[in-house]
Amino acid sequence: MRITIAGKIGSGKSTVSSELSRITGYTVYSSGTFFRETARKMNMSIEDFNVYSESHPEADYYTDETQKAFMQANDNIIVEGRLAGWISYLNGINAFRIFLYATYYTRLVRFAGRENIDIDSARDLMEKREKSEKERYRKLYGIDVDDLSIYDIVVNTEFMKPPEIAVYIANRIDEMSRKDIFTPRILR
Repeated sequence: MRITIAGKIGSGKSTVSSELSRITGYTVYSSGTFFRETARKMNMSIEDFNVYSESHPEADYYTDETQKAFMQANDNIIVEGRLAGWISYLNGINAFRIFLYATYYTRLVRFAGRENIDIDSARDLMEKREKSEKERYRKLYGIDVDDLSIYDIVVNTEFMKPPEIAVYIANRIDEMSRKDIFTPRILR
């Protein structure tokens, strides 16, 4: 089984993916980590690499094609990234698609803590990055990242701890699989 975990900055994608991996034993592929490593190899900050990607679509294509190839070649995986669900959907890759949600201010506080920066700096960076990504993904793939209709489940991460979220997701997948009500959606 393939599981994709998507969400906006600070929604808990990486943390929940790690917890879900611990429970299921599935391997995690993080497109965010891959994107950051690519930026680092080019001696750019993630913010500079986002700006670079706006005029160099090959940067996004490279990241997304690598993610797609990983999904196609592997099973029993968790693919974590903002476009993970969309990549599986657009390419007809069977996957259980999960979207993690948190309010703007919760995400802002989490992002500031993760990056070890003040709230004002975090707000500026987060808003610029999300605006850039939303526009790039619309131009590259014709998608609206705010369209949640492709997801099998949307989870609010504000009121549960990551281990609880992972257990909830694992139970929902198990329940849907046993009842034979889970049929991964494929673009038609």
